[in-house]
Amino acid sequence: MDPCNALGTLHVSHFENLNEGGFMNKKNFSRVCLAGLMLLCSNVVFAQKGMDQINVNGQFVMAARAGQVARVSALLEDGAKVNSRDRNGDSPLNMAAAKGNAELVDVLLKAGADVNLANLAGVTPLMGAAFSANPEIFRKLLAAGAKSEPLDRVKKNAATYAAASGCAPCLRELLRAGSAVNAPLENQLTLLMWAAAYGHEATVRLLLEQGADRKLKDNRGKTAADMARDGNHLSVARLLDQP
Repeated sequence: MDPCNALGTLHVSHFENLNEGGFMNKKNFSRVCLAGLMLLCSNVVFAQKGMDQINVNGQFVMAARAGQVARVSALLEDGAKVNSRDRNGDSPLNMAAAKGNAELVDVLLKAGADVNLANLAGVTPLMGAAFSANPEIFRKLLAAGAKSEPLDRVKKNAATYAAASGCAPCLRELLRAGSAVNAPLENQLTLLMWAAAYGHEATVRLLLEQGADRKLKDNRGKTAADMARDGNHLSVARLLDQP
């Protein structure tokens, strides 16, 4: 036998035996290819849906940041997640509360937004409402279950924000709910000291009416009157200097 023919015969019979032994033939190969193609297509569709969801949520956060109520409502209907957050951890509700957008707050609360979801700095929507000195939003959030106890990264709570921004109605709500008017805050500061340091006379008067102790001192030994003078809020300092 010619060596070349023998080699050729061995080669052909070898692969014939493999096929006979159950290795992949053309029919099986086609089936595998079809299954692989279907799997690939399903993965592409799944990935596209994931990207679409990311895009919807991203648009939703941007619309909330811009205060676009109608756009936010439309994106919620399109499947946007109401508690989506930006890179700072701010949710749309946090943004709306901090900017005083009551209409947007209503839409988000109706959609089930988490009223206690803090951003990366620990700031909650209730703190944002106090910061914007918006008692209407503040009350809406409390009614929806917002908690006043959480502290942000620098140990400020919602009452601290209210005192510092001069939101006397916000503070009234918290005091009515049981917050202690003389509770020591970080560095032994009090709500009265925060209000005085920023010169909020109406808020100082409210706190005094509610029993705030004007004689308390912080960890530097300063009273609320001292802080008012440091900020050149002289009318507030005189009020606090009264017996």
